[in-house]
Amino acid sequence: MVEAGESAGYILDPERIPAELEPFKDRLSENFFEVRKRIINFIKEDIIPAMPICSRQYKEEIDKVKSRKPASPHEDPEHATHPVWAASPPIFDELRQKAKARGLYNFFLPEVGKLSVLEYAPICEILGAFGLCNVAMNCTAPDTGNMEVLEKFGTEEQKRQWLVPLLEGKIRSAYAMTEPGVASSDATNISATITRDGDEYVINGHKWYISGACRPECKVFVFLGRSGTSEQRHKQHSMILVPRDAKGVHIIRPLAVFGHIHDHAEILFENVRVPASHMLLGEGRGFEIAQGRLGPGRIHHCMRTIGTAEQALDAILHRVHQRVAFGKLLADQATIRQTIAEARMEITKSRLLCYLAAVQADDHGFKAAKGFIAMTKVDAPRICQKILDEAIQIHGAHGVSQDSHLTDLYHHVRHVRLADGPDIVHLNTIAKEELKRRSSVMGTSVSGVNKNVEKFGKFAHLPKPRARL
Repeated sequence: MVEAGESAGYILDPERIPAELEPFKDRLSENFFEVRKRIINFIKEDIIPAMPICSRQYKEEIDKVKSRKPASPHEDPEHATHPVWAASPPIFDELRQKAKARGLYNFFLPEVGKLSVLEYAPICEILGAFGLCNVAMNCTAPDTGNMEVLEKFGTEEQKRQWLVPLLEGKIRSAYAMTEPGVASSDATNISATITRDGDEYVINGHKWYISGACRPECKVFVFLGRSGTSEQRHKQHSMILVPRDAKGVHIIRPLAVFGHIHDHAEILFENVRVPASHMLLGEGRGFEIAQGRLGPGRIHHCMRTIGTAEQALDAILHRVHQRVAFGKLLADQATIRQTIAEARMEITKSRLLCYLAAVQADDHGFKAAKGFIAMTKVDAPRICQKILDEAIQIHGAHGVSQDSHLTDLYHHVRHVRLADGPDIVHLNTIAKEELKRRSSVMGTSVSGVNKNVEKFGKFAHLPKPRARL
């Protein structure tokens, strides 16, 4: 437990909401303030004391996989005993039970937490800073997105078989979309096939960077593949549920992020057969489901990332009060103070943008808010990465050592700039929303017109250009 008088950090002050939330205070319910305090107390009383226990238990689970053999003839034996195959520490279940007892479980579902998107934003910031709390409350990706898909689009049988154990934290899941042979940021390129054969579907494909697929608790994939030849490009793909232990599912290897192996799998699907009842919503409706899944997922990524940015700034503040260079405490160096000031400004702006996107989603729905969600999806990881880089600079060699968590956070945040689409895809979404306005009286008057073009008519034969929006 955090000792009396010890600072718990800006993000764990139960009596003080972020200043950026003040303009939206009228939108905050009594439930939000009560829930936020309960979560902060949970972190101080249960999560923080559990952290060293979790680390110890995880090392014990790693020891158990040292004699593991490849589970498939296609699996790369080089990584057969890597820690990614280790089971979750037993304390995860203990903390889940404690979260349930406090009424803090499955809070990502609006009907459970009874929180608006805006109210969930500052909660997510806390969960981003304390990942173990995120696990304990069963609010981790990709499970949250997959559970939302099953909740919104699943049949009663699909919910019974997969959603219920996911909600109970008994199993985990993965989202199988990205492919190594095509530009998957344009999801219409996805080439894996889902072919109907009587009462079954036959699935063939090659996926990679499927997050969470290596962990033994993962039992099901939400799989995106091509199922038809409709003239409408966005009606050619479907989503289907594929059990991880289905015959023909081969995890080839865990994949690296910046050279460090993580729980992102490369998977081969060879003539995998699943019952026709595993189809989600219906053939050709994959992108319809995807939009329902990705809207909340993207904004949740951003909320958690702002919490990580706060971690990075707190690390800077801790370091600069401990070290002296060139005759001064680092905290007294003008360049260091500039870095701190700019970090706070960036977090403030990014947090406000995230809250604005949340308000737009609350008032108009995720589809209408897509431009604002795209802005925060680009901005939050970008500013967080910048602050982490400054934190590493200030920590010097220690910042890149195994004694610091800064490099782990840096790897993760750089990966977030690719998760749910790279920056350029979201920038394109923002630009298209702007370009729909085409022109205005103000734009025309400021841009100006060369009247001689029309007067002499030498360009009248040229077609008028039109952007593809």
